[in-house]
Amino acid sequence: MSVINFNIAQWRAWAPGLDSVDAWQAWSRQPVVLQSSDAAPDVSFLPAMQRRRLSRLARMAFSVGWPLAEGRDNLPLVFVSRHGETPRTFDILSDLATDQPLSPTQFSLSVHNAIIGLWSIMRGETSEMTALAAAGDGLEHGMLEAAALLAEGAPAVLLIVTEEQPPEAYSQWIDDVPFPYALALLITAGTDWRLTLNSSTKIQSKAHWPHALNLLRTLLGQQTHCQHAWKNRVWTWQRNP
Repeated sequence: MSVINFNIAQWRAWAPGLDSVDAWQAWSRQPVVLQSSDAAPDVSFLPAMQRRRLSRLARMAFSVGWPLAEGRDNLPLVFVSRHGETPRTFDILSDLATDQPLSPTQFSLSVHNAIIGLWSIMRGETSEMTALAAAGDGLEHGMLEAAALLAEGAPAVLLIVTEEQPPEAYSQWIDDVPFPYALALLITAGTDWRLTLNSSTKIQSKAHWPHALNLLRTLLGQQTHCQHAWKNRVWTWQRNP
């Protein structure tokens, strides 16, 4: 069994139509799959020339992470996305299939660490940054990375988990993104929360909602814990009294 302790100092989340604590509170009480939408979060705090380079996935990450990073220098970032820039990748593959010239900009912004590269440039941030592409428990692997950074002396770590709605062509294979969403957690040292990892030989049932959304429901509710299972790993998030 592995155990880490930490505090969640602040959080922010975004999904189409869910851009306030009250909206997320209402959703957490009666969670539903949101209707398909092209809505994108407000990132007007960035200059227009910089905004133009951002996909919706990047805008989601920036919209939840930027306010939590304000006033904090040398803030390490852990960025987690299982599927990454699938719309950009699909556009590139479509151009290849039709013998169209490829855009170097599209390609450079489609790689998995492009968002943390843009973050570093736009914030002038040179502290450690990590981009993870884990499976169904990417949230927890990101939390382990954040805990390791705290153990190395970082006063705080920004953890961002975000997923974009995949193109329809991928729907047969990608079934774990009910709608586009982003969650940012400002992690600090402490004992308010405990994350425990146990292994199990039993086949675990798949969570109805992505782990990040389940954790958000716990943050907003009265529950003291939530449990996430993936393959043979069972993760327990415990809020200490």
